[in-house]
Amino acid sequence: MKPVVQVKAMSPERDHLEIRFPRLDGYRVDLPNERLQARFTADHVYELTPEQVGPSETRVEGIIGEGVDLSLIHTKELRQSTLIFHLTKRLLMTHWRDPNDQPKLHLFSQLKSITRQWLDQCLVCKGGTYPAQLMYLQLADEACNRITAGIVEQMGSERTVLPMLDPYNPVGSTRHVNFSTSKTLRWQTHADRCHLNWVICDSNWEAEFCRVVESHSQVLAYVKNHNLGFEVPYRSGNESRRYRPDFIVLVDDGHGPDNPLHLVVEIKGRRGEDAKEKANTMRQYWIPAVNNDGTFGRWATAEFTDVFAMEDDFAKALEHHVDALIRNAIVSGADQQGDAA
Repeated sequence: MKPVVQVKAMSPERDHLEIRFPRLDGYRVDLPNERLQARFTADHVYELTPEQVGPSETRVEGIIGEGVDLSLIHTKELRQSTLIFHLTKRLLMTHWRDPNDQPKLHLFSQLKSITRQWLDQCLVCKGGTYPAQLMYLQLADEACNRITAGIVEQMGSERTVLPMLDPYNPVGSTRHVNFSTSKTLRWQTHADRCHLNWVICDSNWEAEFCRVVESHSQVLAYVKNHNLGFEVPYRSGNESRRYRPDFIVLVDDGHGPDNPLHLVVEIKGRRGEDAKEKANTMRQYWIPAVNNDGTFGRWATAEFTDVFAMEDDFAKALEHHVDALIRNAIVSGADQQGDAA
């Protein structure tokens, strides 16, 4: 029989390590609607494979006579202009209209150009698939999500993203964690780094991550998102989903221990198409929304994929945020000098 441990917050001796986080139902985005441009990165690339498309050939045989193979190969000849029109129409109807309002038809021409740009730069067809299969509604919605993410990426600070908090339970905390488990892959936490007594690991990678953060001089506290209730709402195609990031780490990035950076960390082995949707949502919606709200402190995100380089990757992620902090301070100081002159 496997030994059972109780995972709980160690109060009151570790109360100073408590981590609080917002619970979101969604996002409210105010986007400029006059001039649209897009900047596509690796996270906006969509690999169309037979796994996404599903079965497309069927063998039909009657009681007598020769069997026939039915396929969708005839749709391969669909003109690109027709595909662009239908994708743009779907994009306009699902992403560029306010609730209970008419679609913003004056944006159709700009969205059409951006759709063509995405098809040329970001669509990769593998395993005998072809662009015309994006006419399927589910695949069209996934393409529209990537196109919109590229537009949001380009807009940067021009857009305003605000959080829609859970009206019944808007705040989560490590203080409320209390459960028992017989899982043997676990890490006993250091009393000066984690509010909880154990980290329940899903892989050896996560155990390695615990070792790295506990020995890092800039880490104030951390917690594994296991039975913590920290979820990120996102869309996959036309479905609303939620995913659970792996860790939250409090980092002293120069503001002092009373104003730490909350670093949301994802430990990834294989990075599939759904992982790109999660990364886009985290970077372009969840993080800006929570930072704009201002109630929960400062937040950022990082993703680690190489367990053997994790210690170096973590240091680089911290250096990136510290460098951004210094750059912002320099710009702010220069603006103040200009105003004084």
